Amino acid sequence: MIKINIVAVGKVKEKYFTDGINEYLKRLSKFAEVNLIEVKEENFSSLPTDSDKEKIIQKEGGEILKKLKGKVVAACIEGEKISSEGLAAIIKESIDKGEELTFVIGGSYGLDGRVKAQAAKKLSFSPMTFPHTMFRLMLTEQIYRAFTIINGSPYHK
Repeated sequence: MIKINIVAVGKVKEKYFTDGINEYLKRLSKFAEVNLIEVKEENFSSLPTDSDKEKIIQKEGGEILKKLKGKVVAACIEGEKISSEGLAAIIKESIDKGEELTFVIGGSYGLDGRVKAQAAKKLSFSPMTFPHTMFRLMLTEQIYRAFTIINGSPYHK
């Protein structure tokens, strides 16, 4: 069974997001060992300067780097836009190679370049900006969808 890690900055505060994420993690347990790893979200002030934002990105990035294992897939705006089938192909390749897979979700100000440099693949779900807690739900759903595609389930229509 493949091991998948989701390294994400911050905690999910909204119960409706937590409930959705937990539902997909439960569904995924049939296919993979999925670990949700949270790193501390940094915040220096209510109105951070550009310099503060860069320090936040670097500090969060340093914590993310400590958690990376196996093949790294980073979610970032400049990443490649792929279909659900494309994500299924990435996951299937890791299954076939027997490699651990780690997805990374950055914080409010973005993802450190050092983390992006470690990524074998960079993905963008959209040019739009989403709250990172909502994106965590979207990612868990897409990983579940990928496994249903791999296994020929009717979930993916």
